Amino acid sequence: MKKILLLFAALFPLLSYTQDLTTRYEKTNGRETATYTEVIQYYQQLAKRFPQINIQAIEATDAGFPLHLVTYSPGRNFDFKSLHRQNKRVILINNGIHPGEPDGIDASMMLLRDLAQGKIHLPENIILAVIPVYNIGGMLNRSPWYRVDQNGPDAFGSRGNAQNLDLNRDFIKADSKNALAFQQIYHLTDPDVFIDNHVSNGADYQHIMTLLTTQHNKLGGAMGEFMNKTFEPGLYALMKKKGYDLVPYVNHFGETPDSGWVEFADLPRYSSGYTTLFHTFGFVPETHMLKPYPLRVKATYALMECFIEFTSTHSETIKQLREHAKQAALTQKTFPLAWQFDMNKYSLITFRGFASGHKPSAISGLPRLYYDRTKPYTRQVKFYNYATEENFVEKPEAYIIPQGWWTVINLLKNNQVKMQPLQHDTTILVEVYHIADFQSYTKPFEKHYLHTNIKVSSSKDSIRFRKGDYYIPMNQSANRYLIETLEPTGGDSFFAWNFFDAILGQKEGYSPYVFEDTGAEYLKQHPELQELLNKKKAADTAFANSASAQLNFVFKNSPYAEPEYMRYPVYRVR
Repeated sequence: MKKILLLFAALFPLLSYTQDLTTRYEKTNGRETATYTEVIQYYQQLAKRFPQINIQAIEATDAGFPLHLVTYSPGRNFDFKSLHRQNKRVILINNGIHPGEPDGIDASMMLLRDLAQGKIHLPENIILAVIPVYNIGGMLNRSPWYRVDQNGPDAFGSRGNAQNLDLNRDFIKADSKNALAFQQIYHLTDPDVFIDNHVSNGADYQHIMTLLTTQHNKLGGAMGEFMNKTFEPGLYALMKKKGYDLVPYVNHFGETPDSGWVEFADLPRYSSGYTTLFHTFGFVPETHMLKPYPLRVKATYALMECFIEFTSTHSETIKQLREHAKQAALTQKTFPLAWQFDMNKYSLITFRGFASGHKPSAISGLPRLYYDRTKPYTRQVKFYNYATEENFVEKPEAYIIPQGWWTVINLLKNNQVKMQPLQHDTTILVEVYHIADFQSYTKPFEKHYLHTNIKVSSSKDSIRFRKGDYYIPMNQSANRYLIETLEPTGGDSFFAWNFFDAILGQKEGYSPYVFEDTGAEYLKQHPELQELLNKKKAADTAFANSASAQLNFVFKNSPYAEPEYMRYPVYRVR
């Protein structure tokens, strides 16, 4: 008996060793997802037991907890610069940006464990970098009541983060500490492939997994061609071997997807749009909300395996494409700031849907949409995935930003933009934008009243800059990021996101009864302005009948008007 007890004691650590690595998801047969604390403790366990796994805290998030990065490196080297020099391809996986969509959280835990235990193999040329939970504040806000339409798990986190921000609209503006930490992780890892795991809302259909990719025309050049012709088809083929019919993210414009849809436009506010600015192949997998949770997690796991296999097989091509894109950005002369989908050009995809119809609503009695799962169908639908470039701007030699706009400067620094503070007060001839027109959202969107339809006028002027203002040369791999954030007419520019709204408010004014005499005297001394005033009165009846409008016209065209009003404070050196 004693021998039996000794044998049991010897075996017990081995048994607990195995059992400890069973996730909550597995213990509950896919009914539950891990809590935030369980996720971090699990990865800490893995890192303690397996030397090829490392976990590190990067920076604090809005929830007060740090954003973690878990790295799986077969050679036990966790220096990313060194790994890139060793010709490794880095895949960065982001999980839990919307914690109510936890598929990637559970799938990644099992994936790294299975790799460590040798159940599956990670090729020697691949490094996996995983953000276990991105939206920590949302995950801590756990409830069984969120995402009422979703089929499991039993309870999960909320979409909003600790500031109630949707973090998948925050990658450029970075209102959250989460986004600031993510930018640091992104530039630390410099991933070749980026995966942001999600769960979709919307129409009902047969597919378990859909895939949103960086729009290939927007990615541009040889990388875009490879994405469209090789990378996406390669993933589809690999998933087909695993029993999954992959389709593009269902972004339909009708009531149902039956007639097709337009590819999702991933602006830089979104994760895959942000990574495009730095020449990474970006993907957003979207499992289908109505599929049982275990099926969704298995599909996510399978797709990550496919990413690993494809990236390993095409390692040298991916490396060369990215290197070429980074080099090309150094000398590229013009950049587009907008892309318009061509509605006369499309691809045909095989879509497996369900018949739909309308019936009386039990709530209102009025017609409501429903899908009939007893009537599946397979048909070819149109997928509009060709976009043309618009709104081209010519790259300046450099930008200059006065040091007072430190919020923008800090964001540029966080994205490792190369810049130098001016060493002396100096006057420089620059190209100056003035905001000519814009529209704004009437309701706040993610803490901002976003500007759209922005128009500018351009002129040359000699501007006095101070020591400490920042000179940003446009000969760096961050050129595209700089163009799309600093050119005010860009859809996700810093101007569009209200970072420069202070220039839109006039600070200096006048008392009309006093300026009447001052303005009249100025007109006498400047007959050219009197001529402009007369022309405007002749062309505009309302203006001619408004004394205040005419007085304001004289003020705005005199040296008494403040030069900073409507003058965009990012200057172009040509």
